[in-house]
Amino acid sequence: MSDSNTTGTAPERRDLIILGGGLVGMTLALAAARAGITAHVVDRADPADLVAEGADGRASAISTASWNLFTNIGLAPALEKLGCPIASIAVTDGMKPGRIDFTPKAEEGTLGRMFANRDLRIALFDAARQEPNIAWHVRTEAVRKDRGAHGVEVELSDGQVIRGSLLIAAEGRQSPTRDEAGFALAKWEYHHRAFVTGLFHEKPHDGTAWEIFYPAGPFALLPLLDDAQGRHRSALVWTVAEKDAAGVSAMPDAMFVNEVFERMHGVFGKIELSAPRMSYPLRFHHAGRVVEERLAVIGDAAHGMHPIAGQGLNLGLRDVGALVEVLTDGMRLGLEPGDAQMLARYEKWRSLDSLMVMAATDGLTRLFGIPGRTASAVRRLGMGAVQRTPLLKRFFMDEARGMSGKLPELLQA
Repeated sequence: MSDSNTTGTAPERRDLIILGGGLVGMTLALAAARAGITAHVVDRADPADLVAEGADGRASAISTASWNLFTNIGLAPALEKLGCPIASIAVTDGMKPGRIDFTPKAEEGTLGRMFANRDLRIALFDAARQEPNIAWHVRTEAVRKDRGAHGVEVELSDGQVIRGSLLIAAEGRQSPTRDEAGFALAKWEYHHRAFVTGLFHEKPHDGTAWEIFYPAGPFALLPLLDDAQGRHRSALVWTVAEKDAAGVSAMPDAMFVNEVFERMHGVFGKIELSAPRMSYPLRFHHAGRVVEERLAVIGDAAHGMHPIAGQGLNLGLRDVGALVEVLTDGMRLGLEPGDAQMLARYEKWRSLDSLMVMAATDGLTRLFGIPGRTASAVRRLGMGAVQRTPLLKRFFMDEARGMSGKLPELLQA
């Protein structure tokens, strides 16, 4: 890999130019590289800042399908010991009676694994540095992007000009490349804000993820591995109405911890913060189109959803698997990566799958957000029915594992 941010002669043309070197963009570069596809990766951030201790307290649920992808591109040895298996998921309406427990049989494995985002980044960046098929341009960004019949040319803010066959926007929710291409977005605000942090807690979590629904929004506790001192840890995602968010932000840590403790109903005993507090507004957006001439949009640039089901990153990794499979198949037939037929196949494959996952997530958010005793009673009745129906439980567990629908080969075991 060339880790480049210098001016001078233009690097050689590569198959892909990936704008955005985050979790999805860098996984794409690595998965493509393992298939013999070369890439320029452009990221405005400094990798050292992204992996600095305490810079990001967020954690991600990695589904079984996404773990298969990491395994198939060689990341499993670096990540194996860093992920906490999700042995079961407890879903409850405000901790009232009538909860659902999703617990797979022993031979079926776990429902996924929880990783600190920092650990995922370190593994990806270390692998990218060893990969000659990746040219990594850091602390720079695209100031000119030209897409034409014969390829793509991008000028970077550090003066370099790079060339490729296909431009990929992996810049996240605010993707300028997607917006410049004029892709129409279905989007709306949830008028909620997610507060994210880590907790130390007195009692072990036993690998259980808790999804506690309150009228103001979901409250999720996600299991992490014990730290080096043996302290029990979980990630917290607490959703509050936007009108209350300023008050929660202004709380001193002690008051914030008290509020969190109250909503946990003592399931993990005494708690304290283990990571910085972060917050972000919750929005839904879905691009009706994800390809244009020599352009593909992936990850949060294409779709953003409520974190209620923890599927945002996993949906982006499904984009990665599908795009690499389409590119590999086409290039085997002698087509170049920017070929319109290949891009049309990618769009058709991903559009329906991503929309179905997002619609289900949005429906769940709205269902559990209806206030009042009657709504709560109806929800608990429905949850009781799921608890007693093995087929329904199996469906939801397959969804959580990411094992439903037409899976790309990279996401299969």
